[in-house]
Amino acid sequence: MGRKIAIVGAGAVGGYVGAHMVQAGEDVTFIDPWPEHIDHMRKHGLRVTHARDVAEFSVSVRALHITDAQQLAKERPVDIAFVCMKSYDTAWATMLIQQYLAPDGYVVSLQNCMNEETIAGIVGWGKTLGCIASSITVNLPEPGHIHRGAGKGGAAHTVFRTGEVHGRVTARAEEICRLVGYSDSAKVTGNLWGERWSKLVANVMGNGLSACTGLSGGDMLQSEPIRRFSTRLGSEAIRVGQALGYQLEEILHLSPETIARAGEGDETAMRVCDEQRFKDGKRTSSEQRPSMGQDVQKGRRTEIEFLNGLVVREGEKIGLSCAANAVLTDLVKRVERNELSPDPRHITELRLN
Repeated sequence: MGRKIAIVGAGAVGGYVGAHMVQAGEDVTFIDPWPEHIDHMRKHGLRVTHARDVAEFSVSVRALHITDAQQLAKERPVDIAFVCMKSYDTAWATMLIQQYLAPDGYVVSLQNCMNEETIAGIVGWGKTLGCIASSITVNLPEPGHIHRGAGKGGAAHTVFRTGEVHGRVTARAEEICRLVGYSDSAKVTGNLWGERWSKLVANVMGNGLSACTGLSGGDMLQSEPIRRFSTRLGSEAIRVGQALGYQLEEILHLSPETIARAGEGDETAMRVCDEQRFKDGKRTSSEQRPSMGQDVQKGRRTEIEFLNGLVVREGEKIGLSCAANAVLTDLVKRVERNELSPDPRHITELRLN
């Protein structure tokens, strides 16, 4: 009998990886708080489309609203639970699924931000793993429909990095790698924390900017002042991560030091950054929005406090000022509260120095 898998949060990332698991014949149950999404999946299945080079497909799925999750008490326990909720929903989502875990079951954070500690506080470090989805560019445009604003990474880019919090390669980490590998390229990492912070830097550079400017990824790339500010955001986050002792990995196909120096005004590094980012931009639909930009469009809460806000807080602990991240965090929170409307001028007219 195969492993029983729960996807807690059937949004863009959870829906994408879960649909591929179902297509491969795995036993998957989706749990989500959006009633229309659950109803659509029950009636019509889950549809997955790509902007480039990949045929769309649909799968019939088992979908439970969070109010139906109690049904799991009558069934075989869950072996693997993927938590794919927004960071601010991590704690309750983990508590929801904890009571249905098998004795040797475990929870995988397949999310942005640094949420393993929150999960471990509920299920214990021994039942906590992490999985990073790097440059996956997925969204949920309507109930029952997951869209990826690019093709698949394949050999050109490893999308999923799975790992144990202690850094050792285990059968569990390899199993997670196999499961997410149905969706795209995957590897087991012995550097979960460095991978996590590296992905956080990439998110710090684009997510909040899209939220406060209202621009897509392609439009942000075309604006030099926004591009420069993005690099400064990343530079601050990299310096904090280095000071915290993380072994940073490649970020947006660039070395962390190149981004850091570019954000500090090194002209050679700035040119290298621009060349790579324009090159990467050609692989993704120019209309694709980072997830926080999608959240603002939908009137949802953002993860700004778990991304740029985290950089600011961690920087303060070690005496590093992160002025750009602090300003952006404040701007996005004001947009969330409808005190400001998204506008590129929030950044293009900004004077920090």
